[in-house]
Amino acid sequence: MGLFRAPKWATHPGVRKARVVRERGSGVSGYGVGQRLKGSVQVGHCRLGAMAASGDPGRQWQEEEAETAAVVVVGSCMTDLVSLTSRLPKTGETIHGHKFFIGFGGKGANQCVQAARLGAKTSMVCKVGKDSFGNDYIENLKQNDISTEFTYQTKDAATGAASIIVDNEGQNIIVIVAGANLLLNTEDLREAASAISRAKVMICQLEVTPATSLEALRIAHSNGVKTLFNPAPAIADLDPEFYTLSDVFCCNESEAEILTGLEVCSPTDAGRAALVLLERGCQVVIITLGAEGCVMLSQTEPVPKHIPTEKVKAVDTTAQLFFFFLPLTLYGIMMLKSFLPQVMDIPPGCW
Repeated sequence: MGLFRAPKWATHPGVRKARVVRERGSGVSGYGVGQRLKGSVQVGHCRLGAMAASGDPGRQWQEEEAETAAVVVVGSCMTDLVSLTSRLPKTGETIHGHKFFIGFGGKGANQCVQAARLGAKTSMVCKVGKDSFGNDYIENLKQNDISTEFTYQTKDAATGAASIIVDNEGQNIIVIVAGANLLLNTEDLREAASAISRAKVMICQLEVTPATSLEALRIAHSNGVKTLFNPAPAIADLDPEFYTLSDVFCCNESEAEILTGLEVCSPTDAGRAALVLLERGCQVVIITLGAEGCVMLSQTEPVPKHIPTEKVKAVDTTAQLFFFFLPLTLYGIMMLKSFLPQVMDIPPGCW
């Protein structure tokens, strides 16, 4: 059948569990029951098969379980080009490294994979290039049981990439080229609005354009979906609406400094910065402090609370926030009713 292989349920007579078969721009998508038909597959009210069997090499068909994602992430995908060295190079210096590898990163995708590995049903709304890195990235998301129904590909830019150098102490230097990430737009979000509006939680950051992240927050907020916003990379003149639309606003100390103009060198400093962010309209503010843990407060508990952490030897601090951010927020949404009452109407059974 050309580029399309019928899902398992479509190879047997009768009606089976629905799946979604979708092509960007075709207008063909659907949820519902599937039934075997002569020469085609019926999905909901859409008859598929003839188009899919055409073998048009430009068509990218995807199949996803017709399940509502509890967590939808709108954000970035980056191919990481990582070099390991004994130390970081000085300006203009060439040094030898001892290992190189290519990985999958990006703030948005990191958060989505973390949520999926914690057991949440997840969907990724993003844009990658129509290139080998983009194809590999889509396959990686699928292998992590993440819905790629709204993972778009474009010929107009390359898949986002990050060049990362990590030394023996776990410190790093990173240069990102956002590429296709910056082409994710409001039209794409309108197509994904059905998934966002049915989610329990929507997560976004700033590695896509701020306008796109803000629109995602608006869609989620207007449909009663809880919002988790990570303002990274931080921008000093962040639109005030980002604060009022965020149920959980989570940033690190350097981002808090950029956003508030206050120096953050200690938990006490972080508490002051968190109060400024809270006054701008956030429901819950979390400022992470690396080895010092984090500081949290909320509209109902406006006194900053310092939560320390165990000291560990850092291997690589790249993406460390997401290993903190997702477990904390998912656990908080389900369990910490005394501290996060405004995001606590999601029962554990939703995961």
